[in-house]
Amino acid sequence: MDQSRAICDYEGTSYRARFWEGQGREYEDLAERIALRRLLPPRGQRILEIGAGFGRLADLYAGYEQVILLDYAKSGLREAQQRLGASGKFVYVAADLYRLPLASGVCDTIVTVRVLHHLMDVPAGLRGIHDALRPGGAYVLEYANKRNLKAVARYLLRRQSWSPFSGEPYEFADLNFDFHPRWMAARLADAGFAVEEGLAVSHFRAALFKRLIPPRLLAAADGALQRVGAAWKLTPSVFLRARARGAAPSAGRPAGLFACPACRSDRLEEQGATLVCRGCSAAWGIDDGIYDFKTPVEPGARWRMELGQTGN
Repeated sequence: MDQSRAICDYEGTSYRARFWEGQGREYEDLAERIALRRLLPPRGQRILEIGAGFGRLADLYAGYEQVILLDYAKSGLREAQQRLGASGKFVYVAADLYRLPLASGVCDTIVTVRVLHHLMDVPAGLRGIHDALRPGGAYVLEYANKRNLKAVARYLLRRQSWSPFSGEPYEFADLNFDFHPRWMAARLADAGFAVEEGLAVSHFRAALFKRLIPPRLLAAADGALQRVGAAWKLTPSVFLRARARGAAPSAGRPAGLFACPACRSDRLEEQGATLVCRGCSAAWGIDDGIYDFKTPVEPGARWRMELGQTGN
């Protein structure tokens, strides 16, 4: 694997149980939902959440005709299927963010929450997201803020060596990055986005506050400060809504949803338990309702999958 684009893989770890349920993060969940309700366009044809995991936020997308939940970990998508069902409204996709298997311009809205801080190559990730959005489509994102109040205080008190005021990303753990607001704004502009609105989120992400104050009350207080705090951006989490710049293509939207990650052709045909690319002949698996674009199916395995599908 190209180490400049290493993937943070949660496969088999049950992110739902390990990080969210019963882990004392009710306040963070509620505060993030307040921010998303403010920033998300309420309706549209198609919304994509990248890094959707077990579908924690999927109930917020009720106004969209089709919801694509994309994650690198198939185990997380299995949990999402169990929670949300296999109805036609939800499409489950296992894929690499750096090689999104979506045709250009097919999404009205794209969401990334708790995702960008795992990217070594943010510019490449943003370019792919921009390509999947229709011109004028909304990108709602969250990023981990390097210039948060705790980091500023620790730096001024000489409790940490790195400066929260410098522009470059800071890797505080393996594949975990904090970003300066100015740096992130520049990368979004480079990728073709215009930022419309921002919110500062998780003002009270501290054990003492969460121990003493009920989560709903704490989240309500956070919500009251999100727009005000956006002027300074001193919270550990920042949410933005940006719009994809660009002229609408003369041919309109592509007929299909997917594009081959290997060659970018949008001529994919479903054959048994595979999607076969007519551009390069790569085959991608369909595993119990999950479109798997992580690794092409080998010819021998493809033959066996088709045999199993047809029963011959």
